Amino acid sequence: MLNSFTKNINDFFKLLHIVTNNSFSNNPSLFFTVRRISNKTKSQNPQSFTVSYLRTKLGFPPESALRISKYVHFKTPEKPDSVIAFLEQHGFSDTQIRQIILTRPALLCSDVEKTFLPKFQFFQSKGVTGPEISKLLVYNPRILSRSLEKRIIPCFNQLSKLLQSDSKAITALRRNPYLMVCNFDTYVLPNIKTLIDNGVPESNIVTMFNYHPWSFVMLPDRFKEIVKDVKEMGFNPLLVKFLHAVILFRKVSKPAMESKFDVYKKWGWSDDEIWEAFRRYPGVLEASKEKITAIMDFLVNEMGFQSLILANHPSVISRSLEKRIVPRALFARELLSKGLIKDLKFSVVFGTSEKVFVQRFVNQYKDKAPELLKLYEEKLKFAVRGKYKSN
Repeated sequence: MLNSFTKNINDFFKLLHIVTNNSFSNNPSLFFTVRRISNKTKSQNPQSFTVSYLRTKLGFPPESALRISKYVHFKTPEKPDSVIAFLEQHGFSDTQIRQIILTRPALLCSDVEKTFLPKFQFFQSKGVTGPEISKLLVYNPRILSRSLEKRIIPCFNQLSKLLQSDSKAITALRRNPYLMVCNFDTYVLPNIKTLIDNGVPESNIVTMFNYHPWSFVMLPDRFKEIVKDVKEMGFNPLLVKFLHAVILFRKVSKPAMESKFDVYKKWGWSDDEIWEAFRRYPGVLEASKEKITAIMDFLVNEMGFQSLILANHPSVISRSLEKRIVPRALFARELLSKGLIKDLKFSVVFGTSEKVFVQRFVNQYKDKAPELLKLYEEKLKFAVRGKYKSN
């Protein structure tokens, strides 16, 4: 700050010297020299009104305020004040407002009556609540700068038509707010057509799109390649499993896929066994390397199972280690030691719902061992707070 102040003083005296000791009429070039020095002095002003406003009104640190000021400029507080007031009135927190401005600085200069209000009214008319609108716009502030008539309404209508209801469209938007500015004609509808052309039932498409909407947003040529590869692997297009495989190849890169192959190979699986497990349950290649390793380590080294038993029951890889696998395994081992069961049936212990498991293994033996429910609850607590963690 001191160096900048000294530099400005020096420029001022240089300008004063030129004006008092020279004549513009005798030397016209002096006019441009004075103008250059004057403009230079202005540009060295250490804090513009915009930066000052961003810091004092919105609480941005100096670095962030300076960075934002490169993308938005205003000399009076009227418009930014109205933007902030509008967002506050609609339930946005200070943190949410800062996030929106950090992502889309130009929104501070918006006319709230023309730009913001009609969009809020549109979403409210579709049943989107205030908190949901806040979340939607914080995740994707670009919605506020898009045309309501040309982009937002057509996009929502296409989404609603695809999912067959406004409520399902809203659910999809909750899962991925970026759908609201997606070009459906270019990146979604051609991919839906590819699936239908390959025999995938529309009902399956709607179901999977509702849960994994962004997985269908892709360059059509690449999407066709994925569908072709999945079909050639032997997946039946009539089954939901086909779409699970398509989505997996959409989400997981080839290097990541290969690294997971390496993990399974370390536990004795062959390439054929990995692919067979994948065909049975595509999620076997979706879990992280850390989770695969943790589950294998517990079931093989702690519980004594053969690693290849997971190849025959690959859905176990998708289960929570600390909430399902560990407590159930430890509890079942207690049942074995008490002679209440004869063996540990892998699919029964890990594949059943919580309700079925408690009914079959806890309540069924409460007369013979009343403490079993308490024991199971202890195993659950132990697994959650213990060393068994997975991503």
